[in-house]
Amino acid sequence: MVGLATYHGKRRFGVTPEPRGKPGKRHGHAFVVQKHAARRLHYDLRLELDGVMKSWAVTRGPSLVPGDKRLAVQVEDHPVEYNRFEGTIPQGEYGAGTVMIWDRGRWTPEGDPAAGLRKGHLSFRLRGKKLSGGWHLVRMKKKSGEKRANWLLIKARDEAAQKPGARGILEKAPCSVKSGRTLDEIARASEKRKGRATQTRNKSARGRKRSRSKAGRN
Repeated sequence: MVGLATYHGKRRFGVTPEPRGKPGKRHGHAFVVQKHAARRLHYDLRLELDGVMKSWAVTRGPSLVPGDKRLAVQVEDHPVEYNRFEGTIPQGEYGAGTVMIWDRGRWTPEGDPAAGLRKGHLSFRLRGKKLSGGWHLVRMKKKSGEKRANWLLIKARDEAAQKPGARGILEKAPCSVKSGRTLDEIARASEKRKGRATQTRNKSARGRKRSRSKAGRN
């Protein structure tokens, strides 16, 4: 569980609907991009490697323009089960806010991905609903006082690239590939589910109370 120790340590699974998860098979190649309306809106890129999802918070989201270098802050590894998570993390919890599955599919590393991560230059290809073609993650030189590794996410120059000035993919395709919903719609659906769950718990509690009351009178 070493790979997920930090992930587990930051979350209270009795409160957050996020999956606890565990390290999975070591040869999967799934990827997911989750649009996350936390304190600041960002997009979480996750690449499956060695049984976990290697994860980066891309502050301005991916761009299909090769000249656009997007800051990607490396964060803790996530479980593979997180690929299916779409919902709202409650206020007061780590990462509080609504999470959307913005894109997902398969990724293919170019060369040895472990060596690329160590070297600080990971080249790969994506085959998703919205993102495709070649990409690069390039680690920046660490500055004094920085606790996390900062990378740059850069689109490769290929048939899937976009010219500068064209309408961006984030604007053209803002909704979930899982549900078709916007962030606001996902948040409202989460509130409804929470309300129904609360009603069910309250009804069950009243039923148990009545049962104990009847038993006491017999």
